[in-house]
Amino acid sequence: MPELPEVETIARGLDPLLSGRRITGLAVLDRLVFPGDPETFRELFVGRVVTRVYRRAKLCLVEVEGGGIIAFHLKMTGRLFVTRPGERPEPHLRVLLELEDGRALHFIDTRRFGSCRGFAPGAIESWDFYRRLGPEPLCMSAQDFRSALAGRGGRIKALLLNQEVVAGIGNIYADEALFAAGIRPDARAVDIPPTRLDTLFAAVQDVLCRAIESGGSTIRDYRTAEGVEGSFQWTFQVYGRGGQPCVACGRTLRVEKVAGRTSTFCAACQSLTPGT
Repeated sequence: MPELPEVETIARGLDPLLSGRRITGLAVLDRLVFPGDPETFRELFVGRVVTRVYRRAKLCLVEVEGGGIIAFHLKMTGRLFVTRPGERPEPHLRVLLELEDGRALHFIDTRRFGSCRGFAPGAIESWDFYRRLGPEPLCMSAQDFRSALAGRGGRIKALLLNQEVVAGIGNIYADEALFAAGIRPDARAVDIPPTRLDTLFAAVQDVLCRAIESGGSTIRDYRTAEGVEGSFQWTFQVYGRGGQPCVACGRTLRVEKVAGRTSTFCAACQSLTPGT
């Protein structure tokens, strides 16, 4: 599933292509990925000029004049890209936004796990999923991070994946950040002292920023708005490397289920009860 770096990369790529362009047509081609009313969707957005494209958590948001927002949740196989005039659509096109210059924004989703929603000005704040999102890891302070995690009895990886605690982090970057911080994914947050939480916070921000600089990670389906694969996967330290040697100590990386997710770590380099 595209995580924060992938969605951030897509939003940054779409913003200069869409901002300042008027939406001239909308087509919902698959109601499974669009839970709302298509006619209301068109009334809200056709004729409106896009003002910006940005990210919140793992959502790609297209805002138009007046404050209406189209929210795309890519889930596992969703893709967003802009086509040239006359360009034939790819298979599995679910939602189409036509632009005044002849181009179009295509929402492609092979497995139909993703979604598209349209919100009138201010209405997105009443969407329960959106309202419950936690703070952004690249915007919060170390103190905010400590406050969000300190004293909790849950496993640290489960908390990092909890979008109500910290928004946007998924399986890939949780594993990578925990390795960089020397903390096992199954360590309890309550056992991690504040200084080590600061170390983890720095690792989270570093990993996310480097992944954004690399255009995200392409494991299978992910592509940028320009159709390019990300390259951060070539620098993975632990994710997807179970059974291989640790890049730091050479011992075999272990794989276990934590929070229902496959988690890879080094039992020698990462501690279950991190000290100060």
